[in-house]
Amino acid sequence: MGQRCGVVREIIGVVLHGIKSLRRLALIASVAAMGCHAQANAQAAVQTGPPTGGVQAIQAGVKLSPEMARRIEVMIRSRAQIPAEEAITIGEPIQSEFAGYDQILVTLIVNSNSSRPLPFLLSTDGKTLAQFNKFDLSQDPKDMVSAAGRPARGGPPNSPVLIVGFDDLECPFCAQMNAEIFPAVLSRYKDQVRVVYRDLPLEEIHPWAMHAAVDANCLGAVTTAGYWNFVDYVHLHAAEVAGEEKTVAKADQTLDKIALDEGARQKVDGAELAACVQKQNESKMKAAIQFAESDPLRLNQTPVMFINGEKVEGVVPINTIYRIIDGALIAAGQTPPPPPPVAAQLPVQPATPAVQPVAPAVQSAPVAAKPGS
Repeated sequence: MGQRCGVVREIIGVVLHGIKSLRRLALIASVAAMGCHAQANAQAAVQTGPPTGGVQAIQAGVKLSPEMARRIEVMIRSRAQIPAEEAITIGEPIQSEFAGYDQILVTLIVNSNSSRPLPFLLSTDGKTLAQFNKFDLSQDPKDMVSAAGRPARGGPPNSPVLIVGFDDLECPFCAQMNAEIFPAVLSRYKDQVRVVYRDLPLEEIHPWAMHAAVDANCLGAVTTAGYWNFVDYVHLHAAEVAGEEKTVAKADQTLDKIALDEGARQKVDGAELAACVQKQNESKMKAAIQFAESDPLRLNQTPVMFINGEKVEGVVPINTIYRIIDGALIAAGQTPPPPPPVAAQLPVQPATPAVQPVAPAVQSAPVAAKPGS
């Protein structure tokens, strides 16, 4: 057999993510040396007899010896600092796609809660444990988060840059992003950038955010301009939506009035809009939340935006946004516009609907590294 050159990343450290309510356990390899090694045929390596040094030869379909299983467990425990009360089970080797290595699945068990199986590579001579991360590059990152069916502002559907923001209409940091970042971005890039919002109302901490999302989507189903006017207005006046009563009931009443008045301003079918607002069907919002919280996104805070698939969390400096958009444009074969003058980088206030049920504007929230908590 000819020798093959395989690329294997050897572990020198493994980091174990914290257990979140014992629902999710994750193991991430700290990857170091990457080299090109001549590998013999795996089956031939097994048949050459016992290896030196007392290490078990590994064969797919053959259970590991207790001594080899212990070596692996001790290595993983020491590198990942896994406490003794957490059990580790190691599966039987199976054939991998890499010459000279079989795959084993390692599972962590805490209080009868099991992690997902974590794949490792074990050399057929039993001397090397490795973890290999394989990523699919066939999909354009821009398509990672769909904008289908969502009201958009900015450029056309074929714009080179797509920004998908996950928004909570009661979130002060979302309001800051909406008031400062997006107007500046659309002013600078114009038709090169298209912006959509997806819903992620954090009901646990924002009691009227779900109702606001439903009303916004009722408008979005019949008028794109009305949707964005509603979003801009509610973000700008979020502190006054609940009125002097500061109750959820008052907030819901105010939100309905803003939506219906904006619908009248846009001359949409008033009966259709009113029926949607009155029904308060949360099914689409629940599905949107489930999408955001599930793999591969796993979002649990707002604001979060994806710029051609690149994730940006929280309120970040506008120059950071410019840098990411410029990079996306260059990757798409386009030339970014020149940097705006300093005066043009100041926050731009969004347009507000004609109806104004509350007077004072909400003050900009302070910048925070981890909003939504």
